[in-house]
Amino acid sequence: MKIILATSNPHKVLELKELLKDFEIYTFDEFLTPFEIEENGKNFKENALLKARAVFEALDEKQKKDFIVLSDDSGLCVDVLEGRPGVYSARFSEQGDDKNNRIKLVSEMAKKGFKESKAHYVACIALVGLMGEFSTHGIMHGRVIDTQKGENGFGYDALFIPKGFDKTLAQLSADEKNSISHRFKALELAKIILKILN
Repeated sequence: MKIILATSNPHKVLELKELLKDFEIYTFDEFLTPFEIEENGKNFKENALLKARAVFEALDEKQKKDFIVLSDDSGLCVDVLEGRPGVYSARFSEQGDDKNNRIKLVSEMAKKGFKESKAHYVACIALVGLMGEFSTHGIMHGRVIDTQKGENGFGYDALFIPKGFDKTLAQLSADEKNSISHRFKALELAKIILKILN
């Protein structure tokens, strides 16, 4: 099964390639001139399908027969912020980069008088090919804190402590993170679909 990833985020590409070792993986910019995809869905599933669909539709007819497109939409939902940043996780701050997104998250919690909160990460994996459209979800529960800890990972990983752990995701090794993450859980379900489609 040949898969094209509908993302140009280098962190996600590395993580997805690591989690999909059994498959032949390509990034969409190996076949297409990179283009912006407007993520205006109301939830993770809608955004993931928007991305996968846009890349699939841009492929030529031969590529459509040879490949299935896989996309991921994921984010952090914080209880004291009523589920925010959610689908806006990657663009939570005006600058839209990891560092400023983390700063805004801590600031928003502080405004409400909280130093930590229950939270969960959500990942939706979408698959689009000639055989149809499919999606799977994975969730990782835990809590966010107001002090960054650790150097690994990306996004909000330095602020998120998974349930059952005393370290942030950024303090865990890539293998440890990949064995419990929301993306790992969603991909394990997606692999079942991929094997059926193969």
